[in-house]
Amino acid sequence: MGRKVVVATCSLNQWAMDFQGNLDRIIDSIQQAKAAGAVYRSGPELEITGYNCGDHYYESDSMTHSWEAVAELLQHPSCTDIMVDVGLPIMHKNVTYNCRLVFLNGKILLIRPKLILCDDGNYRETRWFTAWRKIRQVEDHYLPRIISKITGQITVPFGDAVIATRDTCIGYEICEELWNPESSHIPMALDGVEIIVNGSGSYTEIRKTYVSRDLVTSATARSGGCYLFANMRGCDGDRVYFPGDSMIAVNGSIVARATMYSMAEVEVVVAAIDLDTIRSYRSLCRSRCLHGAHSSAYPRIQVNFALSNDDDIFLPSCAPIDVTLPTPEEEIMYGPACWLWDYLRRSGQGGFLLPLSGGVDSSATATIVYSMCNKVVQSVASGDEKVLEDVRRIMSQADYVPRDRRELCGRLFHTVYMASENSSQETKARAKLLSQQIGSYHIPIAIDSMVSAALGIFSAATGFIPKFRVRGGTLRENLALQNVQARLRMVLAYLFAQLLLWVRGRQGGLLVLGSANVDEALRGYMTKYDCSSADINPIGGFSKADLKKFLHVAKDRLNIPVLGTVLEALPTAELEPLQEGGSLAQTDEADMGMTYDELAIYGRLRKVECCGPYSMFGKLIHLWADKSSPKEIAEKVKLFFRFYSVNRHKMTVLTPAYHAETYSPDDHRFDHRQFLYNFRWVWQFRAIDKAVERVESGGGKEKGVERRGSSLSNKNSRSSSFTRPSSRASDTPSLTGSTSSDHQRRGVEVAGESVVVTAGNPDAADTTAAHLSQIFLQHDDLKKKRKENSVPIIRTYLKEDRKRRVSQLCGLSSPSPATVLKKTADVET
Repeated sequence: MGRKVVVATCSLNQWAMDFQGNLDRIIDSIQQAKAAGAVYRSGPELEITGYNCGDHYYESDSMTHSWEAVAELLQHPSCTDIMVDVGLPIMHKNVTYNCRLVFLNGKILLIRPKLILCDDGNYRETRWFTAWRKIRQVEDHYLPRIISKITGQITVPFGDAVIATRDTCIGYEICEELWNPESSHIPMALDGVEIIVNGSGSYTEIRKTYVSRDLVTSATARSGGCYLFANMRGCDGDRVYFPGDSMIAVNGSIVARATMYSMAEVEVVVAAIDLDTIRSYRSLCRSRCLHGAHSSAYPRIQVNFALSNDDDIFLPSCAPIDVTLPTPEEEIMYGPACWLWDYLRRSGQGGFLLPLSGGVDSSATATIVYSMCNKVVQSVASGDEKVLEDVRRIMSQADYVPRDRRELCGRLFHTVYMASENSSQETKARAKLLSQQIGSYHIPIAIDSMVSAALGIFSAATGFIPKFRVRGGTLRENLALQNVQARLRMVLAYLFAQLLLWVRGRQGGLLVLGSANVDEALRGYMTKYDCSSADINPIGGFSKADLKKFLHVAKDRLNIPVLGTVLEALPTAELEPLQEGGSLAQTDEADMGMTYDELAIYGRLRKVECCGPYSMFGKLIHLWADKSSPKEIAEKVKLFFRFYSVNRHKMTVLTPAYHAETYSPDDHRFDHRQFLYNFRWVWQFRAIDKAVERVESGGGKEKGVERRGSSLSNKNSRSSSFTRPSSRASDTPSLTGSTSSDHQRRGVEVAGESVVVTAGNPDAADTTAAHLSQIFLQHDDLKKKRKENSVPIIRTYLKEDRKRRVSQLCGLSSPSPATVLKKTADVET
């Protein structure tokens, strides 16, 4: 009696609307799966069309060509004696669904539409698809004639069903259904489904790699069974990158997993599953058996086919493996590098050009390109013929074999240092040394003549000569003189990108790379259409802090010693004249009026926590209570929102960037907000001012407010607001989320009875220690009001044990009454 089943899932580097290339990769994966002994193969979501087709899903051509690809698969000799499911869009009764199509030996067994669609983060699935809401129901779907001629079928089952073979039962989830709270793998498992298959299109975000692993292992740990998770890989034509983290899990453990951040276009993951192990696991969970005994049944598609055979006793089943997740620094090193490679080889261009300033951002971009070259050399050395073919095509050299990353970088990567009279020798030297250590083709140029020519035209037309601020000019003149330098650098960058390969005797042009980080984009600290405007930007989704950590790691990992000097330098745009002695007159953080660390916090509160000005202020007075007063925090929040709203229009022309951060201000799909604001924020800022007045006057607690079971948080603890994570997109912890410590999470346990704290209730002081801080906070104000209104004040002389309990709450050993009052007021503030 057969018990063991060999199954395969795969990571495919598909390309949106590339039907021929996508079909070739699907067939390749099926061939590899069969060669490994698999009798079932699954693939990523919408693998026939590619995931990011956008409004192409509205086109009838997309449906037509998808069915043509299915026809090719049904007739392909590699698709015999193996059950296959593929992802594609299908229109049923004039409604388009995101589907999995399952076939075996030239017959379609089932079309399973997606039950739950994803609309958060970068996802907009309901724009093109509709969720199938007829749970556990199937209908007849009439096949196109091109398919009927091959299969002999007129209709096939369409809906929420499972496939029953002679030896097991197979069910389906599609991407978001795994992430959703009402995942269908639980009811399917209760109904006896032993193998659950999920085709996904889950893009990467920094610090998110553990999410899919945890969801898959949790699904099988709770309900038992085998879970096949297939995910896309690479850049299929948009800003997001798919990590290719396909995996197979059994009973809560990963038994096989694909390589993340790989340049291989096709990677197949195979595992031998012992069905008896699944059955024993489920049988031992008695509560699960009780629920399974009365679970609702799924429609079963009966198939006279067995995934196992009678001679599998000597086939070893897969054992659990350890899964090592990449660090955030490694995610920056490898993810954008693979994304750049996909973009380069599919764009038809001959390499990259980067305006290299010697600062952190442009150095991080250059390092990522160098990492890309390193991965290309490693892939070729491991025998990847497709990577070698792409390199030769880009180089227009049929016999070229890349063996050294620096040599390859010299052919693909071009850097230009654009100096002006405001540039320092230090940045020029750093840029030159970095180019030498990574091997890029480097050219230093001066742009002063271009700037002088542009200003000469302006002066001839108007009769006015603008001056820098340090030379007596106004702020408006100073800003205009900085902007003209930045925009002329963009013009030069594209000129060099078009002609440098001509100079070097090669065909084609270069892609211009941008190097503005996500924090600068959020603040709008960039010139519109300056050298941050480019074709693509590999670091546009990363914060300054993360980029610095990445450079620390890359310095040793990739052997680039100059990065240590880059990290020590102050961030500066070098667009204003140097001070006497050649020192910097301008630094980024001074110009912005805020630090990069503060910007990252603003960004997460604004986007992830969904905060406006008032609620952001309300969170920051607790988060920053130990370093800034409420008034100072209010001014910081106002300053950020003024700059954010004034510069929001720049997001409409932001260079397409590798998406990585949960608070990206990208205007394309991720951050849908208007770009014309009333930057005065009159109503919101007035609410903040009123809150500051209440806090500073000690009136933060209103009189006559009934409080039930409240608890006092330590001032260093975070508040308890909950952040809804972006589905399939984020693991970034909430800035105000609860911590892992039970003590910190629970705060101070208090009695559950109601306590009314009012000026007319002096006995409230005896109710519970947790309310003492509220009483103390009002004490000074009530004492003042007693003289004015003869209002009775709350008793201020407490017993020694009461004082001791308050001091414990405040973290003090033996405080004076004045210190206790101040400390408790600080806590509330």
